Amino acid sequence: MSALSSALPDFPWDLLEPAKAIAAAHPDGIVDLSVGTPVDPVPPAVQQALADASDAPGYPLTAGTPRLRAAIASWLARECHASGELGVLPTIGSKELVAWLPTLLGVGRGDVVVIPSVCYPTYEVGARLAGAEVVRSDSLTALGPDRRVRMIWINSPSNPTGRVLPAEHLRKVVSWARERDVIVVSDECYVSLGWETTPVSVLDDAVTAGDYTGVLAVHSLSKRSNLAGYRAGFVGGDPALVGELLAVRKHGGMIVPAPVQAAMVAALEDEAHVAEQRARYAARRETLRQALVKAGFEISFSEAGLYLWATRDEDCWATVRALAGLGVLAAPGAFYGPAAARYVRIALTATDERVAAAADRLASW
Repeated sequence: MSALSSALPDFPWDLLEPAKAIAAAHPDGIVDLSVGTPVDPVPPAVQQALADASDAPGYPLTAGTPRLRAAIASWLARECHASGELGVLPTIGSKELVAWLPTLLGVGRGDVVVIPSVCYPTYEVGARLAGAEVVRSDSLTALGPDRRVRMIWINSPSNPTGRVLPAEHLRKVVSWARERDVIVVSDECYVSLGWETTPVSVLDDAVTAGDYTGVLAVHSLSKRSNLAGYRAGFVGGDPALVGELLAVRKHGGMIVPAPVQAAMVAALEDEAHVAEQRARYAARRETLRQALVKAGFEISFSEAGLYLWATRDEDCWATVRALAGLGVLAAPGAFYGPAAARYVRIALTATDERVAAAADRLASW
C-alpha cells in the first residue's frame, strides 16, 4: 500500500455492501436511498447541446469557453445574488475539486483544514491528500488562536443534514477568516433545492457585498440538472484564487471536455428544467417524510437539499440493518462524522415508483 493511500480512510460505501445484499434480497427488489445519484432524464436541450458540440477534435480550454465563463458568471449573479467581479472556472464535477482543492492551493504539511463536524467525507479526504491536519468544528471560537489554519470548509445546504446557514453566520465566518488570512470554501451544490428556507450563497451581496477576497464557492450541475454523468461543476469567487487554480490545472490537464462545456451553457441558461426537477424531488420528499415520521423517525434539519436526516435514537448501523430488512438501503450517519452516529441519510434520488415502494414498506414497520 502506498503512503498516499494509507493516509486515506476506508471508502465508506464499501462498508455498506452487507446491508445492500440484504436489501437486494427483498422479493420486490431493493429501494436504494443511500446515494444521491440522479435517476431522472437529462434535459433534452442539454442533451442536444452535447450532441451538437460532439465534433470537437481540438483540446478544450481549461478556463472554459468565453460563453461558458459568461454563463457561469451570469448564473452566479442571478441565482446567488453576486454583484462583484468574479473569477470563474469549470471543473470536472465538484468532487474532484473538493478532493484536490487544498493541494491545488498549496495547503500541506503543518497546515490545518477545518471541516464541519458532520459533513461530506471528501472534505477530509482532500485535506489528507494534501498532508494537512483535519479539525472538525462548527464553532469558530473553539478554534482559538491556531495560526496553522489555512482553509475552512462550509457547506450550506449541508450534505448530509440539509441544514442551511443564514447570511449572518456566513458573514461571521468570512470575517473571522479574513482576519487570519484563511481561505473560506463554501460547498453550495444543493443551493437550488431549498424546501423550508431559501439557501444563501457565500457570494451573496448580503454576505460579501461584492468583495470575494479569500472566498470560493463550489457548485455542481449534477443535482439541479441531472448531470452527474457529465461531470459538470464550477467554482466562483476570488479572482486571484481562481487564477491560481487555473494555472495549476493547466499543468495538470484538469480540463472539462468541450461537449460538456457546451452542455453546461445550455443547463445554466435555462431554469425551467430546474423547477421541473424541484417539483419531482418535492413530491418524493413529502412521501418519504410522512412515511418516516409514521414509522417513528424524527427528521432533523432537512430544510434543503436532496436528503432527509432521520433518527430513531439508536446506533445508525442498527437502523441501516432494520431498513435493509425491509428492502430499503440508507446511508449510515457514521459516514459523515462521529457526531452523526445515531442518524441515517435518506436520499430523494429514486424513481416515483421506488419511493412509493419504500413508503409502503415503512408502513409495515
